[in-house]
Amino acid sequence: MTVELRRPPYTAEALRPLIAPKSVAVVGASPRQGSFGGRTAENMAGFDGALYLVNAKYPEIDGTICYPSLADLPEVPDLAVLTTPAASVEGLLEECIAARVPAVLVYASGFAELGDRDSVAVQERIARRAREAGIRLLGPNCVGLLNYTSGARISFAGVPEGRHQGGPAIGLISQSGALGFALAQAMDRGVGFSHVLSCGNSADVDVADWVAALAEDPSCTAIACVFEGVAEPLKFLRAAEVARAQDKPLIVMKMATGERGSAVAMSHTGSLAGSSALWNALFERAGAIVVEDFEALIEAAWFFAKAPPPTAPGVAVLTGSGGAAIMAADASEATGLPLPQPSPDALSRLKELLPPFVPAQNPCDVTAGVINDVDTLLASADTLMGDPNFGALIFGYAYAYETATARQPKLSAIAAKHGKPLIYLWLTQLLEGPGTIEAERDPNVAVFRSIRRAFFALKAWSDRASRPQSTVATAPPARPESAREAAAAILAREAGPVLAERASKELLAAYGLAVPAERLVTSADDAAQAAAEIGFPVVLKVESPDIPHKTDAGGVLLGVDSAAAARVGFEQILARCGAAEPSARIDGVLVQEMVPAGLEVIVGCRNVPGFGPTVTVGMGGVLTELLSDAATDLAPISPEEAEAMIRRLRGARLFQGYRGSAPLPVRMLSECVAAVSQIAADFPEIEELDVNPVICLPDRIVAVDGLVRTAGGKAG
Repeated sequence: MTVELRRPPYTAEALRPLIAPKSVAVVGASPRQGSFGGRTAENMAGFDGALYLVNAKYPEIDGTICYPSLADLPEVPDLAVLTTPAASVEGLLEECIAARVPAVLVYASGFAELGDRDSVAVQERIARRAREAGIRLLGPNCVGLLNYTSGARISFAGVPEGRHQGGPAIGLISQSGALGFALAQAMDRGVGFSHVLSCGNSADVDVADWVAALAEDPSCTAIACVFEGVAEPLKFLRAAEVARAQDKPLIVMKMATGERGSAVAMSHTGSLAGSSALWNALFERAGAIVVEDFEALIEAAWFFAKAPPPTAPGVAVLTGSGGAAIMAADASEATGLPLPQPSPDALSRLKELLPPFVPAQNPCDVTAGVINDVDTLLASADTLMGDPNFGALIFGYAYAYETATARQPKLSAIAAKHGKPLIYLWLTQLLEGPGTIEAERDPNVAVFRSIRRAFFALKAWSDRASRPQSTVATAPPARPESAREAAAAILAREAGPVLAERASKELLAAYGLAVPAERLVTSADDAAQAAAEIGFPVVLKVESPDIPHKTDAGGVLLGVDSAAAARVGFEQILARCGAAEPSARIDGVLVQEMVPAGLEVIVGCRNVPGFGPTVTVGMGGVLTELLSDAATDLAPISPEEAEAMIRRLRGARLFQGYRGSAPLPVRMLSECVAAVSQIAADFPEIEELDVNPVICLPDRIVAVDGLVRTAGGKAG
């Protein structure tokens, strides 16, 4: 990566005074009902550490001593919570600095979120002062944070009660405090939380910092994160690497996934690799599990918090509903989560257990008779759980009633015996009915209220186990230093920020990409001669850095099959482009070998603020605009990673040969994509590189056209 971070994510130790304070001062404490200071003190009633009230107006509040200032406290608190209005924050921060308080939380709004210059400037000034003093600052405009291991429920809002007593737990991060606390109410149905952390305006501590901190916190067994974005996406990647190193599952629900404003006019690649694609590429590199629905976040995170590593990729389905079995089979096909058939031993045992009219298969619909026969039901579950073909058992939970609740401990014991998770598909619409809390609290059971979400989570669970431990891209193939030197010379000689097709393809050729034979001509006679030498038919193209989309301007002629046609075509191109783009600089016409028709692919790179160089591959030609079928990753990538991108395309089957056509060399295309990504990584001054089309033939891959835009020309 070529992007320099302003700073790496904070370590858990650096954030300890904020996330796990041993002493907290509530500055602005008040006896007034409903005040921020008063509510905070109430929420901290069960705090394990020391709580100090600070307000010069009151000698005591409800029988607790109230100190006039931070300087009067008997010790320096780990954390000062500023519960006062925005106008007082700067002055109080100076008091915190003077008292050497290591961490500060600011509730007050009225800063950068307002968007006006003065408010932004005040927030920047506060952040700068805190940074200079070595203070970790949370907020402003922050609802607070909840630590359920110590009872430090530091917030003015109404917050879920409870205490984490050990075992599985979610560490929840939300930029929106309201959404975070809304999700935390899942505690009331039995979900466990170690922390609920918000960020407010993220003047200092942000989502990435919280991810890194929770990654090293042993009380948290999975991290759930709901957020809009961060100023430095690669900082989030760095934090996710910490979680990956700790084998801590990271489940992300990203808001603001719309593509408005993401298209880049100069290239097709820009419109294909919008903001959502970039974030998904980063999450993939980070090893994060992405859920698309807000409602899915806690379900998935709670499953990952409980689940052991999978022992097999396949799962078994046990249900008393034929309809549920059918829906499970549909979900398996839609998600790619395998439902293998039982092993011979398990199959034999199931045939002994089940009535003769019940097929011993997966999904296994044992009918209502077996569901109501507890011994047979448990024996069937034990058989499926013990089968090495299955890494988990899905149980179709059709009705919420007391009899079903009574058998839960027995099913849980079977899951514990085999070290495999038991998944309840909560099919009933009595969503919080009998058995809910017992099932949610059970460390061996996961509850999903959607078949689709359950299968998605299980597929992500299986895939995560098979991913490489490192989130760093596999090293791309070594390229000779002469390639970089040649490319640097090409970039350095160009006067403007846009390289026309000929120079762009020189750049590609320096990195080993095959390009068509061609000559640049400036007269009709030269066009005729060049065409004859290259061999008919040929292609004529306008050569202009000011006309990126040549076809739209009438600057391309295909199938020119004679010298006479080349002369006429030369004049036609100049006339059409002159009319379409009167101010464009035209350097001449390219006479180019006409590559045979093949499958067209588009490959391109962009240097995106915050993400650095990125690479995109997609189906080209008419499919580019029609399907927007593309995959994006962070550059550089290896040929193996490039091939994985190509395999993800909806049109990937076309490479295998379709309706009698010959298979296409995917490996050669992968090497082409990897080489393009290396160009982007070697030259961060390249803002866009568009190779469109790349024509895939059975025996070769040819980059037919190219366009490069740099930050300002004369790069290198």
